[in-house]
Amino acid sequence: MHKNVNQLISIEREIQEKIIELNYSNYKPKIIAVSKTFNMSDILPLINHGQRDFGENKVQEAMEKWTDIKNNFPNIKLHMIGKLQTNKVKYVIPLFDYIHSLDNIRLAEKIADQQIKFKKELKIFIQVNIGEENQKNGIDIENLESFYNKCVTEFNLKIVGLMCIPPNNDNISINFLKMKDLANNFNFLELSMGMSNDYLKACEYKYTYFRIGKKIFGSRN
Repeated sequence: MHKNVNQLISIEREIQEKIIELNYSNYKPKIIAVSKTFNMSDILPLINHGQRDFGENKVQEAMEKWTDIKNNFPNIKLHMIGKLQTNKVKYVIPLFDYIHSLDNIRLAEKIADQQIKFKKELKIFIQVNIGEENQKNGIDIENLESFYNKCVTEFNLKIVGLMCIPPNNDNISINFLKMKDLANNFNFLELSMGMSNDYLKACEYKYTYFRIGKKIFGSRN
């Protein structure tokens, strides 16, 4: 069996054991295999194994890699997890199924326009700047409600949940809890947070999408 498939199975087993330990029922988080920078030769064994959710953050790379594959495997779900520029939205809508990084009004407007053009609705996460870090993208917590309302009422976007890239510090539990509380406030069912180093911690808070790259594919080139 391919090493990437072994890694994925090992991660799935860890998550399952954690859920049993926590005594959670009806909780089935999804793993997004973050395949950015990796070739299809690294990805195909996972597809053949049955993995269906994949994450990319560069639009051009995703188009080159996934256009044919998605035609051959129509049940694959492709997640845009990186910073999305407005001029790339017209390429994202036809190819992707989820956007995890909605972080400004101009982008929301552009997505809305292109969805009408392509007659396709994507599932969208609002990116929250949970650590209030100047260098990171995302909506500030105090602006989240007005931003969400505008996305839904003016742009008719299908906002399914929240996403964040937490600060690289010791406050991981605090940030998980903050995000969980925010999601509950808006009755969001989906939360995209939990990466190779903290997905088991994310299980404790019932996060629903884990973006795992390095632990499946190894170090990037």
